[in-house]
Amino acid sequence: MTACILPPHPAEIALAHDDDAQRTFQPLGIAVLTVSDTRTEATDKSGQLLATRITAAGHRLAARAIERDDRYRIRAVVSAWIADPAVDAIITTGGTGLTGRDGTPEAVAPLLDKEVQGFGELFRAFSLEDIGTSTLQSRALGGVANGTFVFCLPGSTGACATGWDRILVQQLDSRTRPCNFVELIPRLLEK
Repeated sequence: MTACILPPHPAEIALAHDDDAQRTFQPLGIAVLTVSDTRTEATDKSGQLLATRITAAGHRLAARAIERDDRYRIRAVVSAWIADPAVDAIITTGGTGLTGRDGTPEAVAPLLDKEVQGFGELFRAFSLEDIGTSTLQSRALGGVANGTFVFCLPGSTGACATGWDRILVQQLDSRTRPCNFVELIPRLLEK
């Protein structure tokens, strides 16, 4: 019997021809919106956690704001950032739960050209490890609007840490293999 030799997987070929060490980091402009009726700049631990991690990763904090739980006010802020060429990605924190005041997904979803369904799924999978089945109460959302990535995270610092540390820090890094969101940016508006 002869041994069957399979050709290399396409990802292996790409890695062989595109050494990760040669890929350069591309800093992004990332805006952070905290959605809360009660938080202030002094008490916004989740927004601060995201801002700190964004800059520590080498990105630029393009904007930061706090807006109350009002879908039209949320939509206005996110819309302005989507139209701003200095903003490559937006991360919201808060308003993703199930109460009557939680409306961030409803505010953001109509703005999206495409939803990144795997973002919410992956967030809940990672969150399951930390908070068990309570992760069902999260309506984390990701998508693309006018060439800008938009991610909606829950308001707790733990949820923001999970979203950034387990997903976004890698996907918003142009060096991540085999693929990342950054390399898609030049093609997001193509027709």
